[in-house]
Amino acid sequence: MLNRVIIIGRLTQDPELRYTQNGTAVATFTVAVNRKFKRDEADFIPVVVWNKTAENCANYLGKGRLVAVEGRLQIRSYETQDGQRRRVTEVVAEEVKFLDKGGTSSGTNAVHPSSTKGSADDWGKFGQEVNLTDIDIVEQNEEDEIPF
Repeated sequence: MLNRVIIIGRLTQDPELRYTQNGTAVATFTVAVNRKFKRDEADFIPVVVWNKTAENCANYLGKGRLVAVEGRLQIRSYETQDGQRRRVTEVVAEEVKFLDKGGTSSGTNAVHPSSTKGSADDWGKFGQEVNLTDIDIVEQNEEDEIPF
């Protein structure tokens, strides 16, 4: 059996980092992925990331950043405080690749401080289809402190 998901898209907002009661980091964010045949439609896919990868995503990703997420699809249910049953479908990421060069939302750990995240020029391309030949993939070096 196989449960494997790979998505490429842009973050709709900055990742939200939390810690469990035992101190495990968990980050959540949503990735907007264009539909192949309808340019004006996108799917908004919730992503959950754990441990060090969660902290790296929270520190180095922000709204509008292009990412590739590889993981598994998870469907879970829970009961709300008022007793209603809810179902959640999300991607549990095992690997997150940062596909563009940019800063963070706070700017404190910016990878490229000269980038003007959120400028009108940056947002002109938001939501457009991405070709793999247009992506500048930055390889991770084990000696680097930055996770890409």
